[in-house]
Amino acid sequence: MCGIAGFLDFSRTQSADQLESIAAAMIHPLLHRGPDDCGVWNCEASGLALGHRRLSILDLSPDGRQPMTSQGGRYVIVFNGEIYNFQTLRRELEGLGHDFRTASDTEVLLAAFEQWGIESGTQKCAGMFAFAAWDSREHKLHLGRDRVGEKPLYFARLNNLFLFASELKALRQHPRFDSRVDRDAVSMLLRYGYIPGPKSIYSNVQKLQPGTILTVHACDSSDIQQHTYWSLQKIAESGAESTFSGSDHEAAGHLEQLLADIVREQLVADVPVGAFLSGGIDSSTIVSIAQSVSRSPVKTFSIGFEQREFNEADTAKRISQHLGTEHTELYVSARDALNVIPRLPVMYDEPLGDSSQIPTFLVAQLARHSVTVALSGDGGDELFAGYNRYARGQRLWRYWQGMPSPLRRGIGKSILSLPDAMWKRMNCGRDVIEKLGRVLVAGDSRHFCEEMASYCHDSDRFVLDTSGFDNQRDVQFADMMSRMQFLDGVNYLPDDILVKVDRAAMAVSLETRVPLLDHRCVEFVWSLPTTMKLRGATTKWLLRRVLHNHVPSTFFDNQKRGFSVPLSSWLRGPLKEWAEDLLSPSRLANDGIFDVAEITQLWNQHKREERDWQYLLWSVLAFQTWFDEQKSMCAPALPQARAA
Repeated sequence: MCGIAGFLDFSRTQSADQLESIAAAMIHPLLHRGPDDCGVWNCEASGLALGHRRLSILDLSPDGRQPMTSQGGRYVIVFNGEIYNFQTLRRELEGLGHDFRTASDTEVLLAAFEQWGIESGTQKCAGMFAFAAWDSREHKLHLGRDRVGEKPLYFARLNNLFLFASELKALRQHPRFDSRVDRDAVSMLLRYGYIPGPKSIYSNVQKLQPGTILTVHACDSSDIQQHTYWSLQKIAESGAESTFSGSDHEAAGHLEQLLADIVREQLVADVPVGAFLSGGIDSSTIVSIAQSVSRSPVKTFSIGFEQREFNEADTAKRISQHLGTEHTELYVSARDALNVIPRLPVMYDEPLGDSSQIPTFLVAQLARHSVTVALSGDGGDELFAGYNRYARGQRLWRYWQGMPSPLRRGIGKSILSLPDAMWKRMNCGRDVIEKLGRVLVAGDSRHFCEEMASYCHDSDRFVLDTSGFDNQRDVQFADMMSRMQFLDGVNYLPDDILVKVDRAAMAVSLETRVPLLDHRCVEFVWSLPTTMKLRGATTKWLLRRVLHNHVPSTFFDNQKRGFSVPLSSWLRGPLKEWAEDLLSPSRLANDGIFDVAEITQLWNQHKREERDWQYLLWSVLAFQTWFDEQKSMCAPALPQARAA
């Protein structure tokens, strides 16, 4: 795991020293991603500079240093991530005549590029990665990102400049960076709790989408092309056309063997490896399989909370004892969790409205005391239909389709028009019922999915001067559950879940690996019928069957707790003063981003316990803390350009 950054200056007016100086400044704030080593490289004639910070995982020697040049000299690369099947690829390449100087997966990737080209070489890789590869023969810079978006990569095109980096804080170090905030992105943050790609919080910065290779020609600033080498939509469509036809027993056996192979690959490292164990189905499955293929007890880590409804540490401990892992747990107080909040704006250099970022950081911090790599169970909910909203959405869609449109809309409008006094008398879950009302008035399947996925359907009213940008894509699947899973797979998973895990772990220089999101697992699971994911009221049906080969089903109740914190009460208690300051009308008015009256009303209703606005308020607060950090930064001075 590492951090990468660099740029192409199409004006080509910078000297080699100036290019390297700027690249060095860009990788400096990525120290947490790579504390072990750093390096820069430039091509003065093309105005190119590449920078790299290294967290040594494979081949700890100086031979693995980057930027790295291919044996034939054609390619220079900066690489972040891991190629899990690099040993298999290395053997294949050696059979084709390639020699290797190091034991690193980066050198194998370079050889794959020389042998098969950028796209075909990338397609042969199983792993998580983001890279920038310079082709000295074609004078082209290639950026690539892994299939599901485990590793981040941002890019920006600014006049005669093309920038890229693992994190936004690196882009901000370039003297010509444009830091204007994208107000539509702020609105999306409030709507979903995260900013869906390709947008970022900055107007001129985009996220390279998962499964994509971007190519920039150094001689033509207008020649920027993007190509998708792996598409979840095509995988889902292919799975629907060629659905797995085997028995339940055969499916479970194939999945278990596939996960065993993947976990075995992901346990390979030249540093200590462990695993997160929350006590849920996903992490318990990964730990069970890791323990079964490991030669020594797996080191496992969990955290617990004093509030029972948020605590799964007891279950995690029982599972670790049953499996025989070397388990470490830490019970954290509200104060421990609250102490993390001041670090969030730097850790997440784009605002993220997911409060589970706090316990994610705490368990990563705990693990880093013992290991450098940790396996995670992320992705199980999206793949195996673990979220309650999938089953609810499936049922609601049937009702939606079966009701005459005037009747359906009429009921929905009646729900949404209920006065506040009525809600108080009913004393029921207003948020859930109002969401039902909005779903009933949805005009089509696209808007139905939008309502099911969003926290706030009218987020534009809280943000000033938005354009009404709509990022929802219209996709067709045979059933609503698959449609919702797909949309989460291309939006929520890469832009919330994986961002949360990557930044929290990298803040303490911990590499996380996610076996369930290996593309071979993703492709198999998308070929399964929906009844192997959701059977009756049982979510993750097939994954549970694999797990119960290792851990008795009696260890688990069927209640999904998630990895969350008691945010609603914290905002009325220990976080109240902090939030009051960030949401003060004078501060909001001075910043000029939010509608002061609308935000003030939200905050007052939450404080008075008239409404529970925890999710929406957390997104607003995440932006406010990030914006404060942004305002405190000053752009570095531009080195004096050399005369052309």
